[in-house]
Amino acid sequence: MRAPASIKRHPIHPMLVPIPIGLWLFSLVCDLVYRLGPGDTVWFTVATYNLVAGIVGALAAAVFGLIDMRALPPHVKSIAKMHMTINLIVVALYVVNAWLRIAPGEYNDVPLLLSVVAVASLAVSGWLGGHMVYVHGAGVDADTPPTPKPSSAPAARGGRQVRA
Repeated sequence: MRAPASIKRHPIHPMLVPIPIGLWLFSLVCDLVYRLGPGDTVWFTVATYNLVAGIVGALAAAVFGLIDMRALPPHVKSIAKMHMTINLIVVALYVVNAWLRIAPGEYNDVPLLLSVVAVASLAVSGWLGGHMVYVHGAGVDADTPPTPKPSSAPAARGGRQVRA
């Protein structure tokens, strides 16, 4: 099932998803350093910027994921809809999280809790995405011939056997 949104036969959606995932994970790490460390507010600020940048990256990845989803067969599309729904919930959690951080008031544990719940949900969604690729072949270009595996025989590698 070749992905319609691709560049030179490489699907765009899986190229983009590591961006929000990395940003959100680093945001959570920064939050933990802020809460468990000396309380330097720079960690809170860095967490907030990473969180907001992750929202932007997720929305960009979602556009290409939606394009790809439209080409999936019905039995895979149901998994893709669950994957998309969870991801949209994750983005909504991060939007609320960003709003709580930016709104005037004292920082409390709610944004940190939202980040933990969102990252856990992201893991479930990632598992579903991997299931679509590795079990159902979503985004896999079946027209491309497989690359032959190199022979493991020493002669094929140009080497010679050495006895101990």
